[in-house]
Formats: sequence, C-alpha cells, structure tokens
Amino acid sequence: MEQLKHECGVALIRLRKPLEYYAEKYGSSHYALDKLYLLMQKQHNRGQEGAGVACVSLQADAGEEFLFRERKEGKNAIPEIFSAIGKQMAEDRNAFAGECFMGHLRYSTTGRSGLTYVHPHLRRSNFRKGTLALCGNFNLTNVDEIFEHLKSQGQHPRRTSDTTILLEQLGFALDNNNGDTQTIVHQCMPMWDGGFVLCGMTGTGEMFAARDPWGIRTAFYYIDDEIIVLASERPAIQTIMDVEMESITELKPGQSLFISAESEVSLQTIIAGKTTAPCSFERIYFSRGSDHDIYLERKELGRAVVPQILKAIDNDLENTVFSFIPNTAETAFFGMLEGLNDHLDQEKIRAIRSLADCNSAEVARIIAQKVRCEKVAIKDIKLRTFISESGERNELANHVYDITYGSIRPDVDNLVVIDDSIVRGTTLKQSIITILARLRPKKLIIVSSAPQIRYPDFYGIDMSNIGDLIAFRAATQLLGEEQLHAIYERCAAQQLLPKAEIKNLVSEIYEPFTDIEISQKIAQLVTPEDVKCPVEIIFQNRESLREICAKHSGDWYFTGNYPTVGGVKLLNESAVNVFLNTGKRMYCGC
Repeated sequence: MEQLKHECGVALIRLRKPLEYYAEKYGSSHYALDKLYLLMQKQHNRGQEGAGVACVSLQADAGEEFLFRERKEGKNAIPEIFSAIGKQMAEDRNAFAGECFMGHLRYSTTGRSGLTYVHPHLRRSNFRKGTLALCGNFNLTNVDEIFEHLKSQGQHPRRTSDTTILLEQLGFALDNNNGDTQTIVHQCMPMWDGGFVLCGMTGTGEMFAARDPWGIRTAFYYIDDEIIVLASERPAIQTIMDVEMESITELKPGQSLFISAESEVSLQTIIAGKTTAPCSFERIYFSRGSDHDIYLERKELGRAVVPQILKAIDNDLENTVFSFIPNTAETAFFGMLEGLNDHLDQEKIRAIRSLADCNSAEVARIIAQKVRCEKVAIKDIKLRTFISESGERNELANHVYDITYGSIRPDVDNLVVIDDSIVRGTTLKQSIITILARLRPKKLIIVSSAPQIRYPDFYGIDMSNIGDLIAFRAATQLLGEEQLHAIYERCAAQQLLPKAEIKNLVSEIYEPFTDIEISQKIAQLVTPEDVKCPVEIIFQNRESLREICAKHSGDWYFTGNYPTVGGVKLLNESAVNVFLNTGKRMYCGC
C-alpha cells in the first residue's frame, strides 16, 4: 500500500567468447548490452530513482579508453542510459564494446539524491588492475567503524556513505595485493556488518559478487559456455536467458562468486558459521511475484488469514465482498479466495448432508452460493506521479485511489480488502479508508498479509525510524508515559555499552499487550473521524509467516530478532532518538 524505497538491483554479465562469436551467432555485436538492458528492465521494481551501467573492454589498447560508464537519474533512467550509450557507439565504435558489464538500479534509503550517489562508482587508476567499478544492493550498520579503520591506515575518505567507504577500502586493498580480487574480498568482507550483495569489476576484467553471511540480500547466477549472468532476482535471469529455474543457482550466504580475467569461475565461502536470516520482506513485497516460489508463498499468505477474516465477518459470506489494494497484494488475494472457496465448499457439503430429504431446489440454492469478489479499489498512477512531483501528497492523497461505485450493497455488505503490508498507516488514514467508506459498507475490514511491523530496518529498506511505524505508535499510546520513560532511560544507558552487549529493550513496549489489542489501537489511529462504519484491521500471524516462508527467517521487522549486532545497536539508537524527537536516520547507505 505504502510505497517503500528499498533495496537496489544489480546485474552482472561476462561474455566468455570473442565478440565476433556473438555477432555471427546472434546477429548482433551488442549481444551483452541487449541482455543487460532487458535484465535491468525486468528488475526496475528494485530501483526507480536512478540507474547506471559500466563496461570493461579487454581489447582496448593503451591510449584507448577501456572502462566506460553511463548513469542517469529518474524513473526513465534505464532507457535514457541505453539511448546515450547508443549515441556514443555511433560516434565511437569502441565505446561499450566490451566483455564485462555491470548494471545497477538505485532506490535511495538515506534521503540523498543526485548523480553523485548513483552506482556504479569508479576508482580510477593508471593501471588496469588498480581500476575498480563497484555497485551493490546493501546497507551497512557499521560504516563508522570502517571509516575509523581507513583513517588509521592513513586514508582520507571524502564521504561517509557506505558505497564510498567500501570503494576506498577495497581500492586500498587492491593496490596492496597486486589487483587480486579474491584476496581483497577475503580481507575486507569480514569487517562488513549488514545486508549486502556487492559487485565489483576491475580494469583487467576480474569480477566478483559477494553476499552477506546472514543471507539478508539475494543474488542468483547462471553460467554456460557463452555467458555468465548474475542478478538480484531469479525470474529476471530465467526470462532473459530463456532457461529453466533449475539451471539458476542462488549465491549462498557468505559466499562470493569470482570471475577471472580469462572468464573462469570460482565460488568461495568467505565467511561461514553465521545464523542465516534471508529477508522475509523480499517474499512478501519487494521481489517480483513472477518467481515460482514467491508466487506460491504469497498465495499461502493470503490463505493463512482466512480464519481471522471469517471470524471478523461472523462467517457471513453471503453479505461480504472481498477485494484487494492494487497492485502488489493481488497474489495474496488469489490465495485468500482459494481459502474462502475451500471453506465454502465444506460448508456446502455439511449443508447438503444435513438435508432431511433430497430437495433439488434447496440443493441448487446451496450449490449456487459463491464467494463474492470485486475490484473495488483502483489506483490512479498518473495522479500519484503528479502528487509526488508537486509536493502536495498529504493534501491530495485521498484521490490517489478511486473506487468502483455499485460494487457493494450500501449498509448491507461487509467489505474485506487485503493488502501486502501496513507500515506507517499514512496511506490508510489519508486515502484508503476514507475512499472505501464512501461505498458505505456495513463493516470495513483491512487485512495485511504481513504481520504487524513493529521494528525498523537497517539493511536497505526505507523504514529506519521506529517512530514512523504505526504498530510502535499504537503500542506506545497503550503503554503510557511513565513506563515509556523507564524504557527510554534503560535504552539511553545502553549507549555507553559495546554494541555486542546491547539488548533489544524496545520489545518491552509490546509485551504487555496482545496482538489483537495493538491491532485495535492501530485501527483507531488510522480511521478518520468522519468515517462512520466500523473499521477492523487484521494482521498475519507471525507463526504463519515463519511456516510459509520457512527458508527466509529474516523476520526482524516483526520480531525484533536482528541477525547482526549492528542491527540491535541501531534499534537502540532509533528508540532513543524517537524519545528525544531528533528524527535522525539510523544508517548511512548507498
């Protein structure tokens, strides 16, 4: 429902044959560029604030450029980049005529904007082996520590963003290890606390992709005798390369993929033994739903909330209409419908068995019962863009969505609408509930296929301020000032401790209350005063999420179980800042 800036998208391509091979076989000398363009377009959901492309040509002679880069800002960055590349190639046939390619899609989670912050970032050198291009999908929680480490080595980083810090750290190691990428990753990666897939490429054509040891961020790769491809999402590779899902491999937590200058591949585990916690939000919301496993999981998330829905409507399916908030909740909606239909089928069987005689009219009436579903909410994409650009989103937000008039019977039907998640609650209050209430439902029920989001994220999603979270605001209002102040004092006292000793004290804010009590308070907070119909909010159970997304246990958003010590440290700082009302961001990202 609420557009979250999150993550980023990466794409690597390494050709394993001479360029002439692809021109002859595929009829295009731009084979790699064509694949990169499609790979980035298929991942555009991961970043719409900017994009960038870098290319290394192994055939360039001394005196000729060997590293090319093009970056653009804005939602149309991808086509603009490739249009600019096309113009360069028309003027110089050697431009972007390389074997090694890197692409990146950016969503800022730090509030920073401008071309300066768009990946790939470059570290230039007069030596090919000392030249480095870097891009990634990451946020580190210990940038300050790495910054101090660089200073202790005599370096002078010019910025404090984690992209710049990593570029300086890796570049320094590159100079001291004769351009050996495997050595530099082994040296530097153990210092990184956070979620990351970091991709690098040197002027000699060595490439690498490193995944964090907790498996928070994702990466997949495909290899054949012609090409090596790596991307943030599996279906992007599956579609672009036209290969089966089984031929694509996920990069393991703590593992790095290395590509030599001769295009030989090696996989090495850099850090082992960590408790893995792949991000569950990837499954609920961020990744494209065209992935086979994600599609099935999202359907199951919709099915899992059916018992709570039936209780909320007193099992009155006859007088209830079901819908969804477009567009990301559509798959969960399908799963919810399947669960409702399964329930109704069982009810039909029981009703028919209970008939005293085989009354054909009564049997026909029972069989004719259906789950009623309509497309009630319609998102006006053009209006949303206008609001974003004009800065008047709060004033005009209740026009972002429109409704289908006549889709329910006023004052007779309940209306149940499913969404993928409820984070801050602002869109609910400013837009959704007000608009849906115009249909005059007897009762309005908003369903979240995700559990209550109680804790902020520090690994790449734009919700690092715990005070913005509607579940946190609801719990603090239920708790009271005196108890809150006591928790604040204990959090503040922890600021002096080593980060490994800091504990999650924020959980004590939630402990006195049941999930239902917090949900009821959330409903009260997000319901506008002029809405007359009763409003209820239903959240996914945390236990159901764990069962459905069993391989993705990174559920710190819902449980506060951060996989790294840096995450707990920043949670404590976020809570202190909220109590002090500073509004300070809790990480310094790309």
